[in-house]
Amino acid sequence: MPDLAPRFARAKFRSWHRGTREADYMIGGFYDAYHADWSERELAWFEALLDEDDVEIMAWALKSEPTPDALAGELMAKMQLLDYVTIGAHHKA
Repeated sequence: MPDLAPRFARAKFRSWHRGTREADYMIGGFYDAYHADWSERELAWFEALLDEDDVEIMAWALKSEPTPDALAGELMAKMQLLDYVTIGAHHKA
């Protein structure tokens, strides 16, 4: 089994350094909430998600745009259920 620790560390950094606070809370908050249970398959899904534009990711998570088939499924459904206002409140400086 490959050592996934470097990929998880890179994914965490990428999820919390998106360029806007809103995207950081949404994508980083999702990572923090769920990554501990991920296999390599779920990590690969998240890495693919991170390659997408923040505006698109946020639209899919908020259900204002349909999620592409390649990213639809259980993990996107979980992302759509998170309370991003609460996540943001916990990370205020």
